[in-house]
Amino acid sequence: MPEPAFDPNRVRQAQDGDDQVRNDLLRRLEPVLRGYFIKRIGAETDVDDLVQNTLVRVHESFDDLEKPGSLKSFAMKAALFELQDYYRGRYDMKESLRDPELPPGRTTEPEDRSAQVDVEKALDALTPKARRIMELREYGYLYREIAQMLDTTEAAVKMQVKRAFETMKEALSALLILVWFFG
Repeated sequence: MPEPAFDPNRVRQAQDGDDQVRNDLLRRLEPVLRGYFIKRIGAETDVDDLVQNTLVRVHESFDDLEKPGSLKSFAMKAALFELQDYYRGRYDMKESLRDPELPPGRTTEPEDRSAQVDVEKALDALTPKARRIMELREYGYLYREIAQMLDTTEAAVKMQVKRAFETMKEALSALLILVWFFG
């Protein structure tokens, strides 16, 4: 028997366009998902992002739910996919501005001139497609939005970003070595 909070009739209402019911269902899923992620990865800051991304995934796929009585199971499967992405290192969250390789006291903030390097030269090391993807990411576009714009897959975009970061890191390392020796 379905939980009253996830009554199939309410799910159908949400699928039929009742935004208030849909929002209420998503709000009721939030603590369930939060508990699921805390149990698996602990009370880390990533839990909020995992919960949010799962709710977005459920929201975007709401109309694909064929059995309205299985909303909670549907959401838990979405949570499992998010957790798998998280563990595989393919998690789509905002990249940290703190670089763990920087010495203590140095940041990547613009005011910190000690960490300033010529990023433009690092971007020049990228292919035009990779540079465009990195620019779109900087503007805040999601991987799936970039994939749609460039008529490719989300996985291909993620791989391009990963490779671009590696290429830029190598280029920046070379620049830092030059600055170190000749600066």
